Amino acid sequence: MIGEVLRREVATGRVTPYRGHHSLRSLAHVALDAAAETLWPTRCVSCDMPGELLCAECRAQMPWIAQRWACPTCGAPFGWLTCTGCEGDWEPRAVVCALGFGQISSQMVACLKDQNELRLAPVNAAAMACALDEARSWLASDGRPRFDPDETDAICFVPATAQACIRRGFDHMELVSRELSVLLDMPLADVLKRGSSQDQRSLDKGERARNLSGTVDVIEDVAGMRLLLVDDVVTTGASLRESTRALLARGAASVTCCALTRVW
Repeated sequence: MIGEVLRREVATGRVTPYRGHHSLRSLAHVALDAAAETLWPTRCVSCDMPGELLCAECRAQMPWIAQRWACPTCGAPFGWLTCTGCEGDWEPRAVVCALGFGQISSQMVACLKDQNELRLAPVNAAAMACALDEARSWLASDGRPRFDPDETDAICFVPATAQACIRRGFDHMELVSRELSVLLDMPLADVLKRGSSQDQRSLDKGERARNLSGTVDVIEDVAGMRLLLVDDVVTTGASLRESTRALLARGAASVTCCALTRVW
C-alpha cells in the first residue's frame, strides 16, 4: 500500500513546501508562489507541457524498474539472473534503482541539478521510496531483503564537490535525501565529503573510477552503522562504490545503495 501512495505522490508532480500548521509566513509564501505561477507557469520537465512538473502522458511513461527482475548487486533492470552491468563484485550489499535512464528520468535529474527546479527534490525522493518499498520483497545476494528499514540506521548521500555546490547554490542530493528521510522516517547522516574531481558525465568507466579514487572522505563517526547511501544516477557505479569503500573503511557495518535512475 505504501508504494501505491508514494507512486501517487510522484504522479502529481506537485509539492507542498510547508508541512504542519498554517502561519503568516507560509501564507505569504503561498501568495508569492501563486504570483510566480502566473508569471512563470509550471511546465513538464520532460515535454514542456504547461500545468505540472510531470504531465499525465509523461507520468504514464515513467520507466519504472521492476525490482523482481533487477540485479541486486548493481540495480540494473533485468539483471536478476544474469547481469551484464556488473560482475557481482560491488562493495554495497545491494543497489536499488527506481527508473531506467531515459528522457523522463534524465530530465528529472538535470532539471533539479542544473536548472534549479528544487520542487523536484521531493518528487525524486518519492520515486526512490517507491523502489525501496518494492525492494523489501526481494532478496539481496546475502539472502536478506534488498532493503529493510528496520535494519537501517540512517540515510547518507553522495555529496557534490564544493565547487559544484558553490556554482549551484545547493547540493541536490542533500535536498533529495532530506525529503527521503521524511518519507522513510529515518535520520539523515551528512557524513561524506568529496574533494575536487572532473565532471563524471564525459568519462568512460575506467576514467570515472580513476577520477574518483581517493576523493571521498568520511567526516563523522560511522562505526557499526547500517547505512542507506543515495545518489541520483548510477552509470558505472564509480561514485557509489568509492563512497561505499570509504564508509566501510571507517567501520560502517553495511551499506545499501539507492539511486533515482540506472543507465542501462
